[in-house]
Amino acid sequence: MTSLVPPSRIPATPLSTRDTPRAIAQSNAMPRRRLPLMRRYDVSFLTDQGQMETNQHTAPATPLFESAFSAIARGTLIQTATGPMAIEDIWPGDKIETKEFGPLPALWIGSMNIVPDAPVNRPESAQMTRVMADTFGMGRPMSDLLAGPGARFLHRPAALRELPGGGLVFSPASDFADGDSVIQITPQRPVQVFHICLARHATIQAAGMDAESYHPGKNVAAATGPNMLQLFLSLFPHVECIEDFGPMSHPRGSVEALNSLSAA
Repeated sequence: MTSLVPPSRIPATPLSTRDTPRAIAQSNAMPRRRLPLMRRYDVSFLTDQGQMETNQHTAPATPLFESAFSAIARGTLIQTATGPMAIEDIWPGDKIETKEFGPLPALWIGSMNIVPDAPVNRPESAQMTRVMADTFGMGRPMSDLLAGPGARFLHRPAALRELPGGGLVFSPASDFADGDSVIQITPQRPVQVFHICLARHATIQAAGMDAESYHPGKNVAAATGPNMLQLFLSLFPHVECIEDFGPMSHPRGSVEALNSLSAA
């Protein structure tokens, strides 16, 4: 039989200094570390044996990760070697027409969802850019184009036209917003967005617009800690290091900065 000790016989246990009302109040008042927002990313890629595989990842909802998945909205027509094809119907191994190198195989396709009212680290990561048909000339774009926050368009700033190669630059789609034919919108329902990584960095045709295939950029390794870089690269099973993405076909720059050069 278990004997019970009367409450009066239980020895008093002194309060730890951490358990005093004052200490508890101070602990509750201390700012707590904010957990990073996470997001689901979907990936399709070609293995070394030429087989297609798909998987899902949960990773930080930061610009480094989101920009790799958020360029082209579902339904956008991409020019392939066999004709226009909706982005969601393209598979790794399909050949995509490029401005610089002709048809190149898609090695990796990533996608994610932009969800209205979902928590975000930056408001702009929940916004998209709508480009009205023929804004930049006949068939550019061929129909209204919805670009994600990771999209970049190729253009030739006036200040760079005399440079070798014609001064072509990739700039964020959002930089072209004018409140008229190119506008920033917050979608009212979830939108699936995609990005494509080719055998090498190039310009592809998205609804008739010159858009950038995915490349993480030249300085991402220097600007990212080793653990985060390793996590980032795990989303790209077709590469082992940043250098495997190869050279960039054109530099990047913001429209505002390039326009300031023109005005100088």
